[in-house]
Amino acid sequence: MDYTRFEKARIIGARGLQISMGAPILIKVPEDLIDPIDIAMQEYEKGVLPITVKRKIES
Repeated sequence: MDYTRFEKARIIGARGLQISMGAPILIKVPEDLIDPIDIAMQEYEKGVLPITVKRKIES
């Protein structure tokens, strides 16, 4: 699914918050990478994020 830039920002921000609160990291990251947002961006790029977006379809 293609996300808008706003949806992508929301997904990465939400996942970064989860990581900073102690959620398990879903990928292997180098030891020097400690920023939760950077980790969330890598998870997003690899397609392993457990977050989806619900959209309203207007007719």
